[in-house]
Amino acid sequence: MSIWRGDEPLILASQSGARRMLLANAGLPCEAVPAAINERAIQNEAGLVAPYEIALHLATAKAQAVSAIKPGSYVVGADQTLALGERMFNKAAGRQQAMQQLLALAGRTHALHSAVAVVRNGEVAFSHVAVAWMTMRGLTESDVAAYLDVAGEVVTSSVGAYQLEGLGVHLFDRIDGDHFTILGLPLLPLLAYFREAQLLRI
Repeated sequence: MSIWRGDEPLILASQSGARRMLLANAGLPCEAVPAAINERAIQNEAGLVAPYEIALHLATAKAQAVSAIKPGSYVVGADQTLALGERMFNKAAGRQQAMQQLLALAGRTHALHSAVAVVRNGEVAFSHVAVAWMTMRGLTESDVAAYLDVAGEVVTSSVGAYQLEGLGVHLFDRIDGDHFTILGLPLLPLLAYFREAQLLRI
């Protein structure tokens, strides 16, 4: 018996394997439908500068885009931004940019803002932004090069050029924040909303 009580399957507006795994592990298998949107164009058009506002705006835009083709379904959108002080980071375009990002983050504390939005029939039913503080070890250029050699191209799939659930854990001294937030989906607040909306059996 599924714990999901919705009339329609839960939809995840993302191709993120980590987010899909988090939902599945919580007993919420979902249909993944990536949103066909231009994130940078939407971000620029909105004119937002605060990392948490950008994350929330993009999470909502993703969920709304998929909701338009999945009427009646609860659609979960998520987004994550990385900020080192005033500087924001996007996914690295390649190894050289990944190297530059990691050297900039080395020995310093940065913030990961993870946003989630639930949209049904185009209307936002729930939204939340959580933050985690990540303190990276002091790293030399040779340290970063060794990490990139072992990690490979996968580093370009995540903001900041690391994946904490994998080899990226070796880069850090300290982490202050929720594990789910770091992986890009504030799961506990999302589950609390689903329970409040009587969409879960437990």
